[in-house]
Amino acid sequence: MTTAIRFHLVRASALLALAGLATTAEQPAVRALLQPVSDRKAAPEFALKDSSGNVIRLTNYRNKVVLLNFWATWCTGCKKEIPWFSEFQKTYGARDLAVVGVSMDDEGWRVVSPFLTQTRVGYRMLLGDSPTALEYGVENLPATFLIDRQGRMAAAYSDGLLDKNDVEANIKALLSRQ
Repeated sequence: MTTAIRFHLVRASALLALAGLATTAEQPAVRALLQPVSDRKAAPEFALKDSSGNVIRLTNYRNKVVLLNFWATWCTGCKKEIPWFSEFQKTYGARDLAVVGVSMDDEGWRVVSPFLTQTRVGYRMLLGDSPTALEYGVENLPATFLIDRQGRMAAAYSDGLLDKNDVEANIKALLSRQ
């Protein structure tokens, strides 16, 4: 199966999952336990472009805690999380938190740029691709990952809208560790 076909299957399953969320009662938010340091594996490297065309890599964020969020402009849950992530960046950025959004919109910057202007997102945004999504195991949107200061996967929120208080507690725990 080619990467393009696999990505479109992943996107189709995400749309179906989101449609299911819209038709059911409020579902519980996703929580995640921080992985013990000894069990953490290196987060997959990526090289994605920001809106200025700069190539950004995960290694650019070494020695920072990274909240990496895969999202799309058509995703209702994703849009609900964006203000939370902007708040986290504002509150914890000086303590070395880097919030990084990865848009999975097929139309690219043509739809993402106006959305970002309208919503005033307060953190760096990158344009994603199917190989990166596959490396991270993204099957549904939103999908959010916490990466520790050494570039290792510390927690994954990959089954829908995350629990804001849970992710904030995990951010605080990661920031308190050197």
